[in-house]
Amino acid sequence: MSRLAKQPIAIPAKTEVSVSGGMVSVKGPKGTLTRPTHRLVTVAIGTDGVQISSTNFSKEGRSLLGSYASHVRNMVEGVSRGFTKRLSIEGVGFKWDVSGKKLNLSLGFSHPVTLPIPEGLTVTAEKGALMVSGFDKELVGQFAANVRALKKPEPYKGKGIRYEGEVVRRKQGKKAA
Repeated sequence: MSRLAKQPIAIPAKTEVSVSGGMVSVKGPKGTLTRPTHRLVTVAIGTDGVQISSTNFSKEGRSLLGSYASHVRNMVEGVSRGFTKRLSIEGVGFKWDVSGKKLNLSLGFSHPVTLPIPEGLTVTAEKGALMVSGFDKELVGQFAANVRALKKPEPYKGKGIRYEGEVVRRKQGKKAA
């Protein structure tokens, strides 16, 4: 059994958690998130917080326990504080800007790249940094990964889009004769 699932998940002030019809719903100051529960997982709300337990202690039931505990914990944290991912861009002529609900990127291709910003995300672009923030951890992480996948950092000169604080292993390159 997961050690994290044994501990109850604390519910901060101004946050409501409800379970009905196989759906967990978390409502807070930043927004509302819902997620369906699996048939082998039971979510209960007590005085000390949200408790996750398994209805069947099979291998599948035990493996789902920690996953659902993390999902509910991320939902509670997201609607109360929110999540942020920062990306940085490196390279001559590489730039980005936000116009309305679209992210425009110039990445050295023969054409500009445009990405629609999903509903529920806030994207701000500075000169060398892009900040993606929202209350759904999966949505923030997936959009940041989609932006990074457009031009991954290459190992020779280090050009491309990377997460802030990400270390790119550099290669030596060709040697002169």
